[in-house]
Amino acid sequence: MAAFVELLIAGLMIGSLYALFALGLSLSLGVMKMINLAHGDFIVLGAYLAGATMSATGWPALATIVVVLPAMFAIGWALQAGLLNRVVGAHELSPLLVTFGLSVVIQNVLLEVFTANTRSLPTGDLALQGLHLGDISVGALPLLIAAVSVSLYAITHLIVARTHLGRQARAVADDPATARLAGVDDKRLFALMAGFVMAVTGLAAVLYGIRTPFAPSAGPDRLLFAFEAVVLGGLGSLWGSFAGGLVIGLAQVLGTQINTGLGPFFGHLVFLVALLVRPQGLFGAARH
Repeated sequence: MAAFVELLIAGLMIGSLYALFALGLSLSLGVMKMINLAHGDFIVLGAYLAGATMSATGWPALATIVVVLPAMFAIGWALQAGLLNRVVGAHELSPLLVTFGLSVVIQNVLLEVFTANTRSLPTGDLALQGLHLGDISVGALPLLIAAVSVSLYAITHLIVARTHLGRQARAVADDPATARLAGVDDKRLFALMAGFVMAVTGLAAVLYGIRTPFAPSAGPDRLLFAFEAVVLGGLGSLWGSFAGGLVIGLAQVLGTQINTGLGPFFGHLVFLVALLVRPQGLFGAARH
């Protein structure tokens, strides 16, 4: 019984990381109506930036967030203000094509600068510590990632629900033309949102690099997990994305008990079956 509980906890822990991947993508889809195909590659870019910061300063992995988060915010703001604002709201394919191009560029730049070798962000004793409750053991690092994921979703929910910026974002998401007539500068809003999304992505990147080895080509898999979590939870539902990540994580971990090499397959399978049963997602509104 204890082994099964540990298995469920492990699924929820890895699912909370997938949910963290999905948070930025959920905001991009919900506010800017844009699917960023480079989202996974930006996660990998953030992990490499953390690794480069560790090499240059000798800081521990978690301390690199003081460099990674501002740097990723600046990258997101600059890309949105200088490039993506030109295509958001145009033809549906324009953002897809531009972000696909960004994905290719990022992968090749990382490959050229860092080579194809797999890397990770060492954490020292943190990886060996854990919490013991009777016969059940939970690693300190997965618990930290889960706590950060829940906290970041709660903070984002408060920003969207309670702040002036959040009200502007909801207005633009619901009716961009009317929001512009009311004085909302949607281009400036998009740039700020992109910066916030990229900062969130940077935090996810550091935790990802601590938890899992990464390579320049790992971006598309991260994008797939994030996209499945967002769609499974229901488009437009912030906490739905969190729940979607947990479901995929549970499916993967439980699937490894059937076949150790097919964990991701079972995650994708659950995603497809859930969409067949409920196409609007777990928390999405049904369309008539």
